[in-house]
Amino acid sequence: MENFLKDVFKHLEGYYYNIVDLTPKFILAILVILIAWFIASRVGLFAGNRLKARMHDRLLATFIARLIKSVLIIIGILIMFRIIGLDGIAKSMLAGAGISAFVIGFALKDIGENFLAGILLAFKRPFSVGDIIESNGVKGEVINLNLRDTEVKSDSKIIYIPNALLIKNTLINYNSAGYLLQTFTVGLEYGSDYNRAIELVKEVLERHDDVTDKDHNDSAVITDITAAIVQLNIRYWVQTGTGSNKAENRSKIISEVLNVLKENGFVLK
Repeated sequence: MENFLKDVFKHLEGYYYNIVDLTPKFILAILVILIAWFIASRVGLFAGNRLKARMHDRLLATFIARLIKSVLIIIGILIMFRIIGLDGIAKSMLAGAGISAFVIGFALKDIGENFLAGILLAFKRPFSVGDIIESNGVKGEVINLNLRDTEVKSDSKIIYIPNALLIKNTLINYNSAGYLLQTFTVGLEYGSDYNRAIELVKEVLERHDDVTDKDHNDSAVITDITAAIVQLNIRYWVQTGTGSNKAENRSKIISEVLNVLKENGFVLK
């Protein structure tokens, strides 16, 4: 019994000395990760400001700055593992091999997939900040691209779409070189002077300040006839500057077209 107690105390003493030996390493590791986080945040902020000043693509500049920040944080984590003696995990993370790396990689598969998709989106450039896109049943204005998701503003709501979904599924961009296509349809009574109606609509589009014909052809064409109603489809392009209210502009143009047609004796359906 006495030998058993001695062995227990001996093991406890060994655990105590191990804890005492590891405590400075843990403290140093915490300091390293905090310093790495601070440096990464500062460098990311500095890089973001410099890139935005030099690059025309604000979305890509922001993404690259966040990527630099993430890389610095990962380096800090690897140094932390080495300090506390977990060299195996650090090597596995670097080499991408080993059971621990496989488990971590499998558990974080979706995060890694979205991260790589974010890199592809940042460099492929299928859209920019302010563009109107539609994907996965969501339509709205792009306001930000993160490492994991893309932020889209739709009807005063912020929707976060995982980047991988934008890569895998159909993506519609309604903008073209800073311009947005808007369309609407007006129903005319059968037997109306359609050519005159088309002329009136084009006059409205030509004198409207928000409509641009640069590199685009605005049009008003008859597309269909249903139940004695002639469908007149109007297509035009507006600039997508940050100060423009696209919904309000569209409403004004529709109101002007309807008023002009009514004033000229057209019966609308």
